[in-house]
Amino acid sequence: MPLASESPSTAQTTGARLVVDALLTHGVERVFCVPGESFLAVLDSLHDETDRIQTIVCRHEAAAANMAEAVGKLTGRPGVAIVTRGPGATHASIGVHTAFQDSTPMILLIGQCAREHLDREAFQEIDYRRMFGQMAKWVAQIDDPKRIPEYLSHAFHTATSGRPGPVVLSLPEDVLSDACDLVAGAPAYKRVAASPSAAQMDELRRLLEGAQRPMVIAGGSGWTPSACADLQRFVENWQLPIGLAFRFQDTLDNEHPNYAGDVGLGINPALAQRIRDADLLLTLGPRLGEATTNGYMLLDIPKTKQTLVHVHQGAEELGRVYAADLPIVSGMPELAALLAALKPSSDKLAWAGAAEEAHRAYLDWRKPRPIPGDVQMGEVIQQLRAHLPEDAILTNGAGNYATWLHRHFSYRHFRSQLAPTSGAMGYGVPAAIAAKSMYPRRAVVALAGDGCFMMSAQELATAMQYDLHVIFIVVNNSHFGTIRMHQERHYPNRVHGTGLTNPDFAAFARSFGAHGEIVERTEDFLPALQRSIEAKRAAVIEIRMPQEASTPGATLEQIREQGRKLRGE
Repeated sequence: MPLASESPSTAQTTGARLVVDALLTHGVERVFCVPGESFLAVLDSLHDETDRIQTIVCRHEAAAANMAEAVGKLTGRPGVAIVTRGPGATHASIGVHTAFQDSTPMILLIGQCAREHLDREAFQEIDYRRMFGQMAKWVAQIDDPKRIPEYLSHAFHTATSGRPGPVVLSLPEDVLSDACDLVAGAPAYKRVAASPSAAQMDELRRLLEGAQRPMVIAGGSGWTPSACADLQRFVENWQLPIGLAFRFQDTLDNEHPNYAGDVGLGINPALAQRIRDADLLLTLGPRLGEATTNGYMLLDIPKTKQTLVHVHQGAEELGRVYAADLPIVSGMPELAALLAALKPSSDKLAWAGAAEEAHRAYLDWRKPRPIPGDVQMGEVIQQLRAHLPEDAILTNGAGNYATWLHRHFSYRHFRSQLAPTSGAMGYGVPAAIAAKSMYPRRAVVALAGDGCFMMSAQELATAMQYDLHVIFIVVNNSHFGTIRMHQERHYPNRVHGTGLTNPDFAAFARSFGAHGEIVERTEDFLPALQRSIEAKRAAVIEIRMPQEASTPGATLEQIREQGRKLRGE
C-alpha cells in the first residue's frame, strides 16, 4: 500500500508497489518465482496481496518460466514469472524461448543490479536487452519508477496483440525499493487483433467453391472456445477434412467425423499424402514451421503446389517461408466468426465424403501396433484416455515417448494439451503443476521420458508444497531415446553419449511424500493409475520400457538398418 504522507499531492510509494498494482490491474492471479535478493521489494509488496495474487515458489527458474508459459497457453492471458538477475535470468531463458516459438503471451520480470552499479560488470550483471533481443517480442529496462505503469501496460499489450509472445522487463533493485511519487496506473490492457476484410472473405469463398480437393490445417495460438466452435461449424458446413498442427491437437474434438489427424512429427503417411494431393490448402493459425511441415518437406518452398490460403495473427509471418495465394492477417476469433457465417451456395460439393474418408484413416492410424517388451504404450495411452475425464489436461516435454501420446490419445476438450512446439525437454512437469494450480478440479497428467523428467524432477517438491495432485507418468528406457534414434540412423552401431543411469522413480517420489508406482506390464497400468488417483496427492508412475521400443512405428534395429542402408553398408 502507499506509504503514509501529509497530503495526497505528495503521496509516496515504491516501484515494487507500482509493479504489483499493475499486475492487479491487468488481472494477474498468480506469479511463479524463485526468490532473489534483487526483487525482495516485490516479494514484500506481494505479501500484502496474498488474497488476490498467489505466489508459487519453484525450485528452478526454468520451471518458473515454463509454468508462466503454460498459463499463457491455457488462458491466452500472459503468465508472469519473476526471477533474479544473472543465473536466474539465464535459467529462465528456456521458458522465454518456448513462449516465442509457440507464440504464447508471457511476461518475465527480472530483478537487476542497482542503477549506480550498472556497466561495471557488477555482481550477476547482464544486459538483458542484448541477451533476450532475439527471443522476445520486446525487452526493456525500467530506470524511472514513475514509468512502471506505462511499461507494464505496454508489456501486456505487446504480449497479447498480433502474434502473441514473451516480453522481458528488467527492474533495477533500487528502482523497486526506493521511495517515489505515487503515479496513476494505466487501465487494464485490451487485446488488439486484425480481422479479414470483406474482399478477402469473398476471395476465400471463390477459392473454396472452385476447389476439388480442399484441406484445412488449423492450430497455433490465439484460439478460444467460441472460436473453436466457429471453426467446427465451418468445417461441417463445407464438409472439409481438417488436420491440426503440431501440438495443437486440442483445437477440435478428435472424435469429430471431419478430423483427419495431427500434422506434425510422425504424421500419418495417408494424411501427409492427402495434404500433398490437395488443390486448396486452408492454413488457419499455425506458422507452418519445421515440425508441422515435416522438416519443410511436406510443402514446396516458396510456392506450394496447392493454392494456399494462410491466415496468421502476425503479418511478419505471412510470406516468411511460403508465399500464400491469399495471405490474411487476423486473430483467430475474428477469423472463425466470419468462417462460421460463410455458407456454401450449393449442397453438392465436389469433395463430398472426403472428410469421412480422412477420419476413417485417422481411426485406423491410432490403433495400437505391437512393440517390443511387456508394456504396449499404445494400449496404455488408450487406457489413459478411457479413464480420464474429457477435460483432463495432458502435458509433455520432448522425446520419442510423446509420439505415443500424439498418435493414440484423443483430445476432446479445448486446451487440454500442453506441450512445447519448441521441442524443449523438461516442460511437462512444470506445465502440469501450473495447470493444476489454475484448475484444481481438473485431472492433470504429465507424460515424460526419463531424461525429460529428470530435467525438472525437483518440482515434485513444488507440487507437494502447494498440494497439487498431479500424476506424473515417467517412461523409463534408460537413455535419451530421440537422440539414440537419430544416432542409430546416422551412425549405426556407434552408440555414445546417450545412455542414462536412473533412480527408482517410485522411491524417488516417495522421498518427497508423493505416491509412487512401478509398471512393467501393460495390465499393471490401470491398477497403478487408479491407486494414484485415490492417493489424493501428487503421484509418479514409472513405466519401464526396453530400449528397443523406439517409436510406435519402428524398433531401434529397424532404425539401425535404415542407417546402414543410407551409408551403403
